[in-house]
Amino acid sequence: MAQHNLRTVVSFEFGRSLAKPQFWIITLVVPVALMVVFALVFLSNSATADAASAQKNAHLSFGYRDSSGIIDPALASKMGGHPVGDATAAVAAVKAGTSQAFFDFPADPAKQTIKVYGKDKDIFGNGVYESVAVALLQSSAEEKVDSPQLVALVSGNVHTVSTTYRDGHQAAGINGVIAPILYLVAFYLVILLLGNQMLSSTLDEKENRVTEMILTTINPTALILGKIVSLFATGLVQMVVFAIPLALAYGLFRTQLNIPTLDLSTLVLDPQQMIIGALILIGGFALFTGSLVALGAVMPTAKDAGPIFGALMILIFIPFYIVTLIVSEPTALIVQIFTWFPYSAPVTALLRNAFGGLPLWQGIALSAELLLLAVIVLRVAVQLFRFGSIEYSRRVSIKDALTPHRTSGSLPRP
Repeated sequence: MAQHNLRTVVSFEFGRSLAKPQFWIITLVVPVALMVVFALVFLSNSATADAASAQKNAHLSFGYRDSSGIIDPALASKMGGHPVGDATAAVAAVKAGTSQAFFDFPADPAKQTIKVYGKDKDIFGNGVYESVAVALLQSSAEEKVDSPQLVALVSGNVHTVSTTYRDGHQAAGINGVIAPILYLVAFYLVILLLGNQMLSSTLDEKENRVTEMILTTINPTALILGKIVSLFATGLVQMVVFAIPLALAYGLFRTQLNIPTLDLSTLVLDPQQMIIGALILIGGFALFTGSLVALGAVMPTAKDAGPIFGALMILIFIPFYIVTLIVSEPTALIVQIFTWFPYSAPVTALLRNAFGGLPLWQGIALSAELLLLAVIVLRVAVQLFRFGSIEYSRRVSIKDALTPHRTSGSLPRP
């Protein structure tokens, strides 16, 4: 009977969530927003690249004065330039509109400012003058350097490769962070997007005055567990929906959006990090879900539960105020406090785990702590829901709900 009740609750709650237009609106807002952002970035990058290319390769009719002796007259002439002896007259011609531009190269361009004068176009088009002046100077300088290697060095075309070691073994670096940090991303997505639904999962029945009827046919434990399982399944649906636009953007528009190439062969999947991260994610999710379900069982309305709900949401962001300390000094006292305090532990521990700052024994102990607390909170949530199912107008007293002689008179279990 209990298994049947649990299966019934899961199918009902999961189906009800997917049938709500509000669920799909909230779920699709982020992917649609991402696609809009990707489209804008794509258009912006294309326009910027076209504008930069046009400015760099623009052909102008300009005068120039070279006090440095660097400018190559043949190259300048090819780009549309001609030497000018009187700088004052050249500037006056630009002001009068009879000359398009004038570049005044100082004796030492590396230390002194190149003066660029041009006929006004618009706030974006005026950049062409500086682009042409700099391109002329750089091209002329490169022609005076005999060694291609020196030209490459001056242009910044230098490539390096770094190898670091930890405990006598080559460190994974950023390739070892990417996979375990996805647990943190999943935790935030699930909690932020399903937090309100976790809270309302028990409040809805109370506000609709139907909980006492439900509890006459369904075991409270099966009801709460069924809601939690359905929330987890709903979270998986949302994460799949979120992943679709990211996968499409990477697969179809990676070059246009300047997304770095992700070489999966270079990723490092450390079994310890992946297992500990999964346990912390499951424990943290169960703890927050049980806490929010318990909060919904205690409070008569969502408005009354709002302040505590907000405080719980704030707790998952507090660790980011010390993120540099978490990464660089994981043994610091404040980091240890955040690691072991249950409601800041998931984020702090997942960060430490991703960056290799969480010892195995701490990962095991912390996972056990979160899972144990989650079980305790879920049992309390069941008791609070059973006792508070008929409390529609006031906050349930936790003390009364957990006192045996008070709970014994509650609705009978089937």
